[in-house]
Amino acid sequence: MNYTVITGASSGIGYEASLAFAARGKNIIAVARREDNLNELKSEIVSTYPDVDVITMTVDLSLSENVYEFYKSLKQYNIQTLINNAGFGNFDSVPEQKLTKIQSMINLNIEALTLLSSLFVRDYEHVAGTQLINVSSGGGYTIVADAVTYCATKFYVSAFTEGLAQELASKGSEMKAKVLAPAATETEFAQRSFDVTDFNYDGTVPQYHTAKEMAQFMLDLYDSDKVVGIVDGETYEFNLVDPIYPYAKRSSQE
Repeated sequence: MNYTVITGASSGIGYEASLAFAARGKNIIAVARREDNLNELKSEIVSTYPDVDVITMTVDLSLSENVYEFYKSLKQYNIQTLINNAGFGNFDSVPEQKLTKIQSMINLNIEALTLLSSLFVRDYEHVAGTQLINVSSGGGYTIVADAVTYCATKFYVSAFTEGLAQELASKGSEMKAKVLAPAATETEFAQRSFDVTDFNYDGTVPQYHTAKEMAQFMLDLYDSDKVVGIVDGETYEFNLVDPIYPYAKRSSQE
């Protein structure tokens, strides 16, 4: 049996992506910190798609020591797709940001994603049909005021994933690496970014997508031969495009 692993699956894009891939008949390994939410997700998938196998794993990937143990726990399964969706944001000017939160954000958005991507490529690079999808942001291509550090983490995700995609293609590898770059999406993102208990997108955010819409965009990216799926920050149209960042190939070494 092949599985689709989705981190950050307890809410938002990760939750809806789990449902969307399950609708395709994909077996799901749903990963997040909140066990209750994962159990709710599992119940919804099992009741709607009884032929789909659902495994839940509760882990905090912002803690470095957990990342390797988590990946080790995946070794017993055949992984077809890894979706690194776990991450969070922050809105503060640089001198005012809470550094403990920033450190955790960097650990999750950058370190955990890099380690899991690298381990997955190491094991599955030559397995036909495998995909790595890393979730970045429109803020991974445009720096947003008062979200400089968050955007910097997502610039990393975009550059790393685009570069990896080019590297895999240059080697003729079977695996495909892709990056999803949402714009404003109605999830818990704003609540955690602003450190508030409630946030109403209606009347506050001029344009946004729902998490269900973004999950469908992820499926569109999954089905395509393009590397980047990005939401236009002005029109909010979703576009599938080739790598955006320049990529300089090294000359052959003697």
